[in-house]
Amino acid sequence: MNDFSHAFFGYFIAFIALGGIAWCLWLLFAQRRWLGIRPSGAPVDDTGHVWDEDLTELNNPVPRWWTWMYLLLCLFALGYLVLMPGLGMFQGVLGYTTADEVRRHQAQLAEQVKPVYARYAGMTAPEIAADPAARQIGERLFLNTCAQCHGSDARGARSFPNLTDGDWMYGGAPETIEQTITQGRHGIMPPWKGSIEPAAASDAAHYVRSLSNLAADPLKVFRGQRTYETYCVACHGVDGKGNQALGAPNLTDGTWLYGSSEATIVQTILEGRDNRMPAHDAVLTPEQIKILTAWVWGLSNPTPAANANAPH
Repeated sequence: MNDFSHAFFGYFIAFIALGGIAWCLWLLFAQRRWLGIRPSGAPVDDTGHVWDEDLTELNNPVPRWWTWMYLLLCLFALGYLVLMPGLGMFQGVLGYTTADEVRRHQAQLAEQVKPVYARYAGMTAPEIAADPAARQIGERLFLNTCAQCHGSDARGARSFPNLTDGDWMYGGAPETIEQTITQGRHGIMPPWKGSIEPAAASDAAHYVRSLSNLAADPLKVFRGQRTYETYCVACHGVDGKGNQALGAPNLTDGTWLYGSSEATIVQTILEGRDNRMPAHDAVLTPEQIKILTAWVWGLSNPTPAANANAPH
């Protein structure tokens, strides 16, 4: 309850919670005339509504137990708000949070499955990737955790890398993949709208397309090379092969994260790109990350055992 972007929302929630209880108590007090017990022999009030000629709606006081029930519920609500989180940023006397409960459940689950992962503790990524049981575990971890972005077949989509083609922005070594899964990545292509004119961006796009042997206008390629060498070479290199330390893509291999059309490349140059791979160290255990790393590595480095079990 304390993860508000502004303190106002905490006070707002607290006001609503306490205001609701106060309103119930006021309602009971304001209607106390109708909450009492009607004296014996007193005339019965009615609302004046009659149905089916003889069915009259009366206005009798509610039972006393009903009044006490509302009072006790109001007291219960106040006690709950003191003990548990519910008053905005106040966490409650007991300090309960659902986040702590989730962490406890995760710890219990990790302890339960620990024997499953123990057999892989001393194995390398290629050895794990060649193990049929480990591949099944890795595939399930991938489908539960990664498929939302990279697809169930791991071939990615627009802005989400294909994990099966052997083309890696940060490197495809097992330790690099493990670092990516554990800590995440934040890749930024800066926008050059204020420095490069659209016409020059078009020229640069043709030059970049020529690096991958795509159709390009020779005149634009000639002019675009100068633009590339001025603004792009620092990250992507003189030869356009990128820099894995920076996560700068290789522009010569025909693999495109957003597409290879001139319009798409111009948009990338002028507006930039901002890609995030979330860290999973709070979602997966180190043992699970190790298995998942080996499975992802095996997608572009198939072992003989994996090939034997692959569908034909």
